Amino acid sequence: MRILVTGAAGQLGTTITDEFAGLADVRPVTRATLDLSDGAAVEAFVARERPDVVVNCAAFNDVDGAEERAIEAIRVNALAVRALARGAAAAGARFVHYGTDFVFDGLADRPYTEEDEPSPQSVYACSKLMGEWFAADCPRHYVLRVESLFGGARRRSSVDRIVEAVRTGQASPVFVDRITTPSYVRDVAAATWRLLETEAAPGVYHCVNGGATSWFALAQEVGRLLGVEPSVVPTKVADMPMRARRPQYAALANDKLARAGIPMPTWQDALQRYVSVGG
Repeated sequence: MRILVTGAAGQLGTTITDEFAGLADVRPVTRATLDLSDGAAVEAFVARERPDVVVNCAAFNDVDGAEERAIEAIRVNALAVRALARGAAAAGARFVHYGTDFVFDGLADRPYTEEDEPSPQSVYACSKLMGEWFAADCPRHYVLRVESLFGGARRRSSVDRIVEAVRTGQASPVFVDRITTPSYVRDVAAATWRLLETEAAPGVYHCVNGGATSWFALAQEVGRLLGVEPSVVPTKVADMPMRARRPQYAALANDKLARAGIPMPTWQDALQRYVSVGG
């Protein structure tokens, strides 16, 4: 199986590339290799490589920055996805694209399912939802919604920063009232491979670890695993000025993935493995 991995230099892309390397012929694609904003070049590149699968890990992830750089966010999170999906379709390949919990408004009181209606509240969220729609230009597509990614070789997410703060005794602010479902990149990579391996039905899947937590509760769990008392500062979302609105309740349910035969470990299990191996 030949797999193109775009965004291969990022946190998820690096992990996907590393985890798939021993299982398939993986071709990592970075900005230096291909300009994803050039639709014609993207489709020509995919046609030339003739992959069996295109896995798109590229994304514009600056949530606040997208409010002022909307065109750039849409170009990367939507239009590049359209070009990749069309290229994959023309090559007869399957297409994997990663979405986000931000497509929801955060007003729920239980984890969102794939059947819940999206209601994006920011430019970033809108651009990511557009990407989901364009991914469907490839009939054999998987849109995997992830959130709060952590771990891997390039650790840079909120969870990674919380773990580092607890480990080093930093007094870091963490939200007590933002509810999320973290996604360990190694578990996301494993679930992605299983979807491809089993040829599950195409469509949208939530691909997160099981359960839901606040950032404060997560920091407490990190402290328990490390045997230290966290120095984190309990903070409310309203107390932190942010240009773009985030969904305050953002937990996702991954029952659909489980029904496809791919159960995800709990976030506590994932966090324990992450802390024990340092990534």
